[in-house]
Amino acid sequence: LSLWYEGECCCLFSDSNLGKSIYAVQIATDIAKKQRVIYFDLELSDKQFQLRYTDDNGIIYEFPPNFYRAEIDQDALTTANFEDSIIADIESAVVKTSARVIIIDNLTYLCNSSEKGDAAGILMMRLVQLKRKYNLSILVIAHTPKRPLSAPITQNDLAGSKKLYNFFDSVFAIGKSAKDENIRYVKQVKCRYGAFEYDSENVILYSIEKTDSFLHFQFMDYVTEREH
Repeated sequence: LSLWYEGECCCLFSDSNLGKSIYAVQIATDIAKKQRVIYFDLELSDKQFQLRYTDDNGIIYEFPPNFYRAEIDQDALTTANFEDSIIADIESAVVKTSARVIIIDNLTYLCNSSEKGDAAGILMMRLVQLKRKYNLSILVIAHTPKRPLSAPITQNDLAGSKKLYNFFDSVFAIGKSAKDENIRYVKQVKCRYGAFEYDSENVILYSIEKTDSFLHFQFMDYVTEREH
């Protein structure tokens, strides 16, 4: 899918509990079949993550060797130099693993943990600098406030969009179907390079399923956004 290109700083956003992390891990797993990926998980503990990828028989999904998952060490963080600490740790992980693809899940956590009101802008500026320094491909997961299901997804739904939107080369979002509780659709909101393939007339429809311990978005169809 042409949602995120190599060398881009990209954003995936949606409302809470729509499967942002599930989709992000799925993307990371697919990329990890060919190259190293670091998935910075600021949402789940080790145990919560393990349970998400365990089937009813207790069989745990085996991720590719190139899939690296990192967590925040809460005890090591200081709010005084929060952005510096985060960026330094991300850079250290990139250097240690030689990974050139990183996924940060999610920006909302980082901003809420910072004492600065413009934390999102500061962190994004530093991430873009890191991207250029190491030629990284970066996917940032972000949040949107509650929005009506009847309205199409736009760039204005990205929390703090005026500050953040210009930092990203590409942006895509997950929407919830008004027809079915378990159906999601993915829509391109910004595309700086390549084709704008998945706009409101051609969103990607998915169901969320678990197959062989792997929780994932299962492709269903290409449809118009207004249908859902």
